[in-house]
Amino acid sequence: MIQSTISYGQHDVVKDGEASDYNLNKPEREEWLRNAPAGLFIHFSVDAQLGIVISHSLVGASADYVNRYFNELPKTFNPARFDPVEIATLAKLAGMKYIMFTTKHHSGFCMWDTKTTGFNIMNTPYHKDLLKNFVEATRNAGLQVGFYFSPEDFHFLHTHNMLISRDNVVMSGEVKKEFDQFTRTQCEELMTNYGKIDLLFIDGEPKEVVKATCWKLQPDLLITRGALKTTEQMLPGVTIQKPWLSCITIGTAWQFQPTNERYKSGTNLIELLIEARSKGGSLLLNTGPQPNGTLVAEQEDRLRELAAWYFINKESVDSVQPWVISREKNIWFTAMNNKQTLFAIVTGLPDWIEGDQKSFVLHSVKATANTTISVLGQNGIIQEYKPGKNVSPSFRQTDSGLVVSVFRTQRIYDDHKWPNPIVIKLENVQPAIDPVQVVTLDARSSGTSLLLSGKVLNFKPGTAMKARFYYRPYHGQIEDLYTGPWIRSATIFIDNNGNFKTTISGLKKGQQYEYKATAACSGIELEGDKKLWQQ
Repeated sequence: MIQSTISYGQHDVVKDGEASDYNLNKPEREEWLRNAPAGLFIHFSVDAQLGIVISHSLVGASADYVNRYFNELPKTFNPARFDPVEIATLAKLAGMKYIMFTTKHHSGFCMWDTKTTGFNIMNTPYHKDLLKNFVEATRNAGLQVGFYFSPEDFHFLHTHNMLISRDNVVMSGEVKKEFDQFTRTQCEELMTNYGKIDLLFIDGEPKEVVKATCWKLQPDLLITRGALKTTEQMLPGVTIQKPWLSCITIGTAWQFQPTNERYKSGTNLIELLIEARSKGGSLLLNTGPQPNGTLVAEQEDRLRELAAWYFINKESVDSVQPWVISREKNIWFTAMNNKQTLFAIVTGLPDWIEGDQKSFVLHSVKATANTTISVLGQNGIIQEYKPGKNVSPSFRQTDSGLVVSVFRTQRIYDDHKWPNPIVIKLENVQPAIDPVQVVTLDARSSGTSLLLSGKVLNFKPGTAMKARFYYRPYHGQIEDLYTGPWIRSATIFIDNNGNFKTTISGLKKGQQYEYKATAACSGIELEGDKKLWQQ
């Protein structure tokens, strides 16, 4: 009997999260993604009833668990209060340009009326095509329709008496042929029964059948994961020139988790959006509806806080491009009009109360004779209850940088405190520095010591620039946004070729660490990408 292991197709060299050589996305569709600040991800499946991780509990599960999962859970799944119109309205308010919905996760449960398997939404008390309602509501809201699809299918493995696994799935040639046709038919249903589909997120292997089938039926389809770089639960450490997105959860879980959950604050989510845009990417922010279909209050609340910030500051994240550097300390940058218009987004000042004035020095920006300054959302003329007070923003060029001085005058909260970032708009400016890139190189270990290396590209000998490394224990993707502070190394001199290195001692054996190279010059610290190391 001929057997085969499910692996990458001959064209499909992508690993989850990375870009692929097999990419038939049209350039204009990728450019659309580059201009889209954010999207809403919805993880929802039959096991939301239990408030557990979506699908993955089936791997390593007992036969009794597996049988009850596949046979009993559908009998009680009834998302009767799922309101895609309300969700799409909220998503649009929060700056989302697209919504990505889980048509099928790894368990194999289909959220549409499929003819390929009985393990689907029609064989539940809900007994309606939930996906159809989602598509109509999203399209009517003026948002682009995105499907998440898992080629992996635990239910298919179970019905073929195979061990449920995500790794090294071995099928006979006959079963592999059947599985490919099964996957192809599901993709054909999704691409022909719901009108124009704008985006597809492929999670798992093999992707080849999915990509070939879907692009053939919908040539304008933008495939994100499966073709483009799509980081998960983290943002890249550096600006990426090609279109990319990052999918991140509002809490720690992808699907509804009623207990043992930690939600990011609204400020955290806003700052993730800002960082993604400053590095040229799109933030795909995930929510998980409750079993009845309604959004969790904490998730809805945070989306509305994001909506308030976006309503005020949308100009700084819609259809923008990266500046020559992504940030100066706590001030992030986006730009437009070929970098003649700059948005300086001030984060990390939650105690900046209404009426206060603050000044900042921008080292990467240079004023021109036509430079103007404003604060998004504010007219710079009046502050409520304080007539006659001068609240106009101002700037002055100095030898050390552009000094900007602005007030926070708009009343957003009743207590006159709005803890979220303020955006300073500078028009008709120029970069004061040339683009410089820092590269984090691979680490080498000896005992509990670690040799870290980095490089400054296009380094000019004699430049007054010094380097250092940051490192910290790494606890996994989910913990990336909750981990402890970075530890700084001593400063390091850079040689004439732009290279620098240092040795870190006292590391805990067996602990995984993340690290990044940085280089500083003229008050600006430039970061390389983050890398992982474990002895």
